[in-house]
Formats: sequence, C-alpha cells, structure tokens
Amino acid sequence: MTTVRTNTLYVRLRKRLVIRPGGTVRLGDAARLLADEARERRLRELVLYRHAPEDGDRVVIDMLHVIRAVSEAEPGIDVEFVGEPQTLVTVAARTQKPLPGMLIVAWLLLFFGSGLAIMNFHADVSMLEVHRRMTELITGTKPDRPLWFQIPYSVGVGLGMVLFFNRVIRRKLSEEPSPLEVELYLYQENVDAYVVADEMRKLHQGGEGGGQRSGGRG
Repeated sequence: MTTVRTNTLYVRLRKRLVIRPGGTVRLGDAARLLADEARERRLRELVLYRHAPEDGDRVVIDMLHVIRAVSEAEPGIDVEFVGEPQTLVTVAARTQKPLPGMLIVAWLLLFFGSGLAIMNFHADVSMLEVHRRMTELITGTKPDRPLWFQIPYSVGVGLGMVLFFNRVIRRKLSEEPSPLEVELYLYQENVDAYVVADEMRKLHQGGEGGGQRSGGRG
C-alpha cells in the first residue's frame, strides 16, 4: 500500500487537454493527483482556467499557475510535480460529421492520385522492361506482356500496403502502431511542443499582462 504524506500534493500534468469554447478547466481535468482522499477530492474541483473568446484557441497552463492556485485554496500545502511542466489546452468547437459527397470526392482524388503516382514511378524505372527481361532470363522467351510476373506483382503491391499500414478496413492486424499512426503522433508532439514554447515566449514578453493567456483566469 502506497503511503502519501498528508501535507503533500503530487501532481502530474497531462500533455494535452481539449475543451469547448467558454469551457472551464479544473485541476482534476488538467492533471492526475495524489494526496489524502479528502484533500484530493476537494482539489479535483479547483478551477484553474475559464475560457474567454479573446484567449484564442490555445492556452498553456504551467506548473507555476497550478502552484499558485493550489496554495490559495490550501495554504501551507506542499506541491510536488512529476512529469510535464505544462499542459496545452486546446479549444475546439463540436466537430461535425463530414458530408458523404465530400468523402466520395476525397476518396476519388486519393485513389486516382495514388494510382497515377504508382504508374509514373513504374514508367520512370521501366518496370515493364524489367519484367520482360526477368521472364526472358527464366524462360528464354521475351513476351510483350509477362502477365505471370505482372499479376502477382500487382497483388503484392496491394497486400504490401495493407500490411505496411497495418490495417484491414477498420480492424488492425496487430497491436503494433502503423507507420502512419507513428508519423501523426510525432507530428502532433512537435506541434504541441512548438505551441507551448510560443505561448511561453509570449507570456515572458508580455509580463504579467500575458498571464491570462497562460491560464490566468481562476
């Protein structure tokens, strides 16, 4: 059983948090807490930030703001942080389902675009001539259309893409993330890191006047 010091609050800020316009961020939303049961229950409801339209759609809540808010609510408490020093609050309106017509147009563009890219690649590397040459080396004849090479190759390209991206329709073949998911994750991490750094830079440049952009409304 874990022993928690009665006068200490352990805080682990989440990396990212999404709220609706005009929403409120409580300490229990922005972080995981560890303290004695009664104190933890009270502090979970502590309001750290209320969104206002002039704040934009991204706000950073850093550990100093959390310490100030907790100290005002529970004087004399020790706050210890574990993990991230800031949490990024993203303000997003309710997402709308895409229109079926837009999905069909996007699908057709991607389908024909990727098909043209594959055909242009094969034309650049003279894939047909390669198949003819391979057939000639194996059989001694050079056919115009080496279908017994081309058909398995075409099927293999499709199956290879399915296995590479680790998806069959909506079902995964394994628990391992696909390369696309990894790239999207790294992209989101880089975007979040840039936004946090940019918001902190604005906060330092603006002094106390920029504090409201960094979770300054309690």
